[in-house]
Amino acid sequence: MSAPEEVYETILDETSQLLVGNEDAIEALTIALLTNGHVLLEGVPGVAKTTIANLFAHAANLDYQRIQMTPDVLPADITGTHIYRENLGEFELQRGPVFSNVVLADEINRATPKTQSALLEAMEEGQVTIEGETLKLPYPFIVVATQNPIEYEGTFNLPEAQRDRFQFKVVVDLPERADEREILERFDRSPSLKPSDISNVIDDADIGEARQVVTGVHVDDKVFDYILDLVGATRTHAAVDFGASPRASLAFLRAGKAAAAIRGRDYVIPDDVKRLAPIIMSHRLVLGTEADISGRDPRDVVEEVVDTVPTPEVGLDESTTTSVAGDDD
Repeated sequence: MSAPEEVYETILDETSQLLVGNEDAIEALTIALLTNGHVLLEGVPGVAKTTIANLFAHAANLDYQRIQMTPDVLPADITGTHIYRENLGEFELQRGPVFSNVVLADEINRATPKTQSALLEAMEEGQVTIEGETLKLPYPFIVVATQNPIEYEGTFNLPEAQRDRFQFKVVVDLPERADEREILERFDRSPSLKPSDISNVIDDADIGEARQVVTGVHVDDKVFDYILDLVGATRTHAAVDFGASPRASLAFLRAGKAAAAIRGRDYVIPDDVKRLAPIIMSHRLVLGTEADISGRDPRDVVEEVVDTVPTPEVGLDESTTTSVAGDDD
């Protein structure tokens, strides 16, 4: 089994001890881990958005900090500040919760736009500036933000620039009846089980090796063109004022390679790209006034784009159809 496969399967196995369903969210988080991405989880209260992030961090053996976003949270509460130590007679840097591998910005759309923007430098550059001093963040570094749907009272819609910095937006839906029954039965059997109880057998070397494998995954020219066709189609769609940005194209490239690698392939196929389209593009689209008023969902627009853009047939020679290196373990 290759390093990316092993990392993904281990995280999935460990999180499934407490989590029922939501494999798509765990896959998105794993891909983000392997490609320096960030993930936005959206859903109504009570669908385990916070639990998903917490479980993922524990299963991946990563430092984890949660920030409960409210209107009174200030940028310095996230990044940190200098505090005067009277006994030392000097100012000392007190680092904020952003200095962690996995930072959960819980209910990010309840914070003010000014506070939301405090995460921008961290997400884009892997560093923060505190009172003129630039500090590197831990590696790896992932922001996992949760939000309620924007129609919920007391929320601030995320600015377009910040939405664009999230590699994925994953909608966490209410569970099916069978899954909800499984949740009840598991809680009845083990009511005290919590995220910190699961095993964390992954280490930095495992993640580093998996990342290295991902970078070597082959992308055919036709797949490059397919990515550009999908992204370009959102920019000319009648219901869209502003389509997906070049960041979406880069997200497809990076995530497509990781999606292939966790499935044991060293080449990307069009289906890898197609499967990722809803979580890469839906949050990047700005619908026109008419579409917005009529209540059109960006996910439906993305589905139309995927159905309309022809899927290429990619022929691969033997040099690119082998499994990912290291899968003979």
